[in-house]
Amino acid sequence: MNRTVGIILIVVGIAMLIWTGFTYTRKEKIVDAGPIQISADREKSVNWPPYAGGIILVAGVIVFVATRNKK
Repeated sequence: MNRTVGIILIVVGIAMLIWTGFTYTRKEKIVDAGPIQISADREKSVNWPPYAGGIILVAGVIVFVATRNKK
């Protein structure tokens, strides 16, 4: 179980180092006056610092190595 958690943390850490964020588009209503509706597409972004991926990667390696030494 802990070995699987370690592998998952390693994969997520590497992915966070490669991709530092993503953007998505959200449709928002600007005007809603009876039959008239005006909407606009707003672009939102989600970013995280690269060191967060490094910390998760190191934690995954520590968990993986610690479970490997117990056997």
